[in-house]
Amino acid sequence: MSELLVDFITSLDGYASGAGWPGFWGLEGPEYLAWLGEQPEVTYLMGANTYRLMSGFAAGEVPGGQDEFRPEEESSVDELTQASKVVFSSSLEEPLTWANSRLVRDDAVAAVRALKSNGSGLLSTIGSLSLSRSLLRAGLVDRFRVVMFPVITGATGAERIYDGYPDVALEMTEHRTFDGGIQLVEYKPRVLEHPPLSTPA
Repeated sequence: MSELLVDFITSLDGYASGAGWPGFWGLEGPEYLAWLGEQPEVTYLMGANTYRLMSGFAAGEVPGGQDEFRPEEESSVDELTQASKVVFSSSLEEPLTWANSRLVRDDAVAAVRALKSNGSGLLSTIGSLSLSRSLLRAGLVDRFRVVMFPVITGATGAERIYDGYPDVALEMTEHRTFDGGIQLVEYKPRVLEHPPLSTPA
């Protein structure tokens, strides 16, 4: 049976990106990059918006405000291109042009439940905030990992990650600091029907 990891890279205040900021907020360091390179083989799960964005990067489209990719960003995109990817969308058309990508039009929750039951190894979301939220609500997420970069993007932050999430209790299973400022925390999540001090309706 496969394990499912929801994996986010965020600012300290919970944004997935920020206008005018490079990838990794420009704050990645050698320890963090070395750790990224040591990650096990994984099948990535994503929705249409993340697919369009990341496949555009793979095709050479540079994020707004940048003239070219930094080497760290280029390496990250190259690794994603080589990895297996499952894309959930009713709007994208086959064949998908990004290498090693498979389109699934079925309900994402049911499809991921089947992938977990019938597969082995690690499944991981990348971006795809609504997909991650749906999988968490359905109780399919085994591991919930956040790498927080030491920056607050209150004025420029885009894509608030946790809006619309249920209440979730988190049991910490790992924590680590990279390069003196980047913080990794990993949890086993448990979706709550109601807060501890509330009575069910």
